[in-house]
Amino acid sequence: MIPYQGSKRLLAPAILDLLRARLGDAPVPRLYEPFAGSAALTLAAAQAGLAQQHIVGDSYAPLIALWQAIVATPQQLADGYRAVWNAGDYDAVRAAFHSEPTPDKLLYLLTRCVKAAVRFNRQGAFNQAADKRRRGTHPDRVALLAHAAAQLLAGRAQFRAGDALATTADAQAGDVAYLDPPWHGTTVGRDARYHAGYGHAALEALIAALHARGVLVLLSYDGKRGGRDFAQPLPQSLERLELPPQRSAQATLLGRVEWTTESLYVSRP
Repeated sequence: MIPYQGSKRLLAPAILDLLRARLGDAPVPRLYEPFAGSAALTLAAAQAGLAQQHIVGDSYAPLIALWQAIVATPQQLADGYRAVWNAGDYDAVRAAFHSEPTPDKLLYLLTRCVKAAVRFNRQGAFNQAADKRRRGTHPDRVALLAHAAAQLLAGRAQFRAGDALATTADAQAGDVAYLDPPWHGTTVGRDARYHAGYGHAALEALIAALHARGVLVLLSYDGKRGGRDFAQPLPQSLERLELPPQRSAQATLLGRVEWTTESLYVSRP
C-alpha cells in the first residue's frame, strides 16, 4: 500500500514462516510493529490470519495519521490523493505538506519520491526529491489498495504515534513484537537521514522490557552486503538467523548491483 525503501514486503513470507515454526498456526493475541513504515509485516500477517489484533506504531506522527486514514476513510483518502496526483506538482505538494501534513499529501510524496527513499533534513522536514521519470502510483490503484488494506485491518488494528517503548508498553506474554528500527548506520554519523534514529542503547532497553513481560521478539537490524557483515552486538537472549538474499536498495540508489542478506534475530526459547 505504502512504498517505503527498506520495506519487508518481499521478506515478510520468510519472516512469517519462522514465526509459524516457533508458535504454530494458531493466531497470537497481538502483533506489534512499532517501527511500522509500510507496515508490510502487519499486512502480511493480517492476510495470513496470524494475529487477533495488530498494533501499528511509528515515531513519525504523519505516517500514523496516514495509516488511520487508510483504514478509517479509504475512499476519502483516495479522492484526496487523486486531486493531488492530477495537479502533479511535487515541489508544491511538499511545501504544502510542511505547512499542513495531511495524509493525502504524504501518500503522494511517498509514491513519487526517488526510489521510495524517505529522507528528512536536520530540521525534520521531508526533503527527498521527486523521481522525474514517473508520476507516482495511479489513483485507481491507490483506491484499490486502500480499500483492500481497510478490509484487512478494520476492527483489528490500533495505530499509535510515539516512541517504540511507549507504543509497546502494554504488550504481554503471548504477544509478538516485530522490530524493524533504523539501522545503526542511519542513526549515528553523517548518514543520519530518517525522521528519527534509534540508538543501540534504546534498542537494547526495548528488547529487555519486552522480554521481561514474556513477549516474543523478532528483530530486523543488520545483515551482510557485498561480502561485509554489518552485525551489531545484541543481547544473548536473541538468536541470529539469516533471511533469503535480496537486491540491496541502498546500492541501487548508488547505481550499483549488490545483494543483501538480512538478519532476523528471534527470542531464544
